Amino acid sequence: MKRSSRISRSARLAGNRRYALFVAVVTLALTSASVATADDGPGPFGVTTVTEVSKQSVRIGALFGASHATSLAGGHHCTASVVHSAGHDLIVSAAHCLDGDPGDVFVPGYRDGKAPYGVWKIEQRFLPDGWSKGQAEDSDIGFATVEEVGGKNIEDVVGADRFTTGTETGATAVTITGYPSATDQPISCTNKPTQHSGTQQRIDCPGFTGGTSGSPWVNGDQQVVGVIGGHEQGGLTPDISYSVVFGKEAAELYKDATTADPA
Repeated sequence: MKRSSRISRSARLAGNRRYALFVAVVTLALTSASVATADDGPGPFGVTTVTEVSKQSVRIGALFGASHATSLAGGHHCTASVVHSAGHDLIVSAAHCLDGDPGDVFVPGYRDGKAPYGVWKIEQRFLPDGWSKGQAEDSDIGFATVEEVGGKNIEDVVGADRFTTGTETGATAVTITGYPSATDQPISCTNKPTQHSGTQQRIDCPGFTGGTSGSPWVNGDQQVVGVIGGHEQGGLTPDISYSVVFGKEAAELYKDATTADPA
C-alpha cells in the first residue's frame, strides 16, 4: 500500500532505495520529455517531477502524526488537500490515512521541513460506513475539518479545489501531487486515468511510493476527481496508483462533512 506509517530502520533504508530509484526514473523521464507530447493537451504525460511552488500546489500538503507536529522534517505519512466547503475548513484524503492518530496535523505547501502556511490540527473526521465497518477498498476516501490558525480558516489562507463526483474516468487528464515519505518535497505527474473496475480507476505515473496515499487527482478545472487509495490502498508499486471512483457514497460523505456541526 502507498501509506507509510511508523517507520523502522529497515523501512527507512528501503525508502531511501525507493527514492534513489525514483530519482533515476525522473531523470530518465526528463531526458525524453522533449519528444513526449500529449496529443490532447500540454505534454508530456506520465512524467514525474518535483512540484513547483504555485497557487495550486500550496493547497496540497502532508499529514503528520502528533509526535511530529512540532518537528516536521521526515515525519509525514500521507498526503491531503484542501477542498471547498461552506466552512472553509475541509481537507480530503484516503480513508486509511485519516483512520489513525487522533493528533494528526496537516501542513499545506510543506517543503524541506518548513510550514510556510501553518500547521493545522485535524478537528473532525468523516469516513464512509463501508470503510468504518469493514475497510472496504471501494470506500477508501475520507474528509476532515481542521481548526483555525490565527483566527483564519485554511481555505482563506491557501484556497481550495472543488470536490466533484460522477466524473467519467479518463474524460480528461489529471495531475496528481503527493509527498513520498522518503523526501521532504512534493512530486507531481499528469496523465489520463483509465478504468480498473467499475468502482476503481488507475493512473500510470512513476515514483509514487509510500506517503503519497491521499494525493489528489486534479483536472484542468481545479476539480478533485480522485485521491490515491482504494485498490491495494493505492497500489503496491511506485508506478501505478489507484483511486475510488467518486460516486454516490463519496457524494453523501462530502455532504455530511460540509453540513455537520463541529464536534
